[in-house]
Amino acid sequence: MYVGRIVSIAKNASGKLCAMYRVSSRSFPNRKATENERGIAIVPKEGHENDVFKNPYIAYNCLRLTGSFAVATNGSHTDPVTEKLEAGMNMRDALVSALFGMDYEHDHLNTPRIAAIVDRETGKGALGIVRIDGVLVREFELKEGEAFYVATYEHDHPSAHFHDKEFDVNSAEDACNYIIGKGVFADLEKPITAACAVETEDGFEIFFKDADK
Repeated sequence: MYVGRIVSIAKNASGKLCAMYRVSSRSFPNRKATENERGIAIVPKEGHENDVFKNPYIAYNCLRLTGSFAVATNGSHTDPVTEKLEAGMNMRDALVSALFGMDYEHDHLNTPRIAAIVDRETGKGALGIVRIDGVLVREFELKEGEAFYVATYEHDHPSAHFHDKEFDVNSAEDACNYIIGKGVFADLEKPITAACAVETEDGFEIFFKDADK
């Protein structure tokens, strides 16, 4: 099944929080993840830079850290969500205000914006989506070995139904491998690249990985 982009929140078997993002794409597969001064971004691969003129939504920061939070999204709303958390908003309000303010992507597919946050202080996570027909945000109590996710298509609402009960990774690299092709994500088609954050003793470690490497 093709569900497009995916964001996920989770706790591994030892109780460490994870925020994960996966690019799955049919229209623009020639993209990669890269690190910059703010976190991790999605950009066109070398030789495909002009793709941004075909669709301006395909390049963006996708993963950022701030304070006790890790934020993962499928678009330019990563930065506003992060800034609202920095200003003192809780996860729900940061997602609602940023997603409502920026709206779905006004491309030919009306692509939804999706976002995920985990908070080391509370041990909780939140997922959100803005579609052409509404804005949905939900906070989750996370338990060890659980992952929840929302995608741009089909699995397009935060729900206990979109759930992995056997999630376990030991590092951000493991998390990238997992969301690219393991557990509930294994049957979700056309993975391109992933960016993930996993809680450590003093913050989060981050990693990114292309699906073909």
